[in-house]
Amino acid sequence: MSDARRIPLSEVNRLDRAAFVARLGHVYEHSPWVAERAWQERPFGSIPGLWSAMQRSVEAAARDEQLALIRAHPELAGKLAIAGELTDASRAEQSSAGLDRCTPEEFAQFQALNAGYRRKFEFPFIVAVRGLDRSEILARLAQRVGNDPAREFSTCLQEIGRIARFRLEDLVADDNASSARHRSETHDGP
Repeated sequence: MSDARRIPLSEVNRLDRAAFVARLGHVYEHSPWVAERAWQERPFGSIPGLWSAMQRSVEAAARDEQLALIRAHPELAGKLAIAGELTDASRAEQSSAGLDRCTPEEFAQFQALNAGYRRKFEFPFIVAVRGLDRSEILARLAQRVGNDPAREFSTCLQEIGRIARFRLEDLVADDNASSARHRSETHDGP
């Protein structure tokens, strides 16, 4: 995403609670409470600092809130994707990994593995798909279905954190990096 479409971190720091949640509440899928709780830690000195505040909100949440956060995520190449009912962010992420272009065999594998995973854990398989292709995602799904429930719950929360980090980096511009890049682009000489 270009810097022109990203909100500067300094602007994020000036947002009141409602505006902050309106702009960043979608970073954690269907869970605006994460942004709402992180808002009180303003001002953020960096995008990683903003992300860390949001992660602390997740980590401090009650287990039932964490479970609801996990369950708010769609299955990969699942029913919501087929029906065109994914959030914009989830649709773009799944598309970037080629999940919207599965062969019939891959689609059948996803359906079978997703069903077995959901039966075992009672929540969807979650992985940050950025940088992965369909075969890598299928391999991770096949491997992780063998995990014990506590480990998989923790792994899903870690993956949700990775997804949120990517989304924040796409949404928020670091003022210092933008300023430094602008100075180097406009500087004519020593």
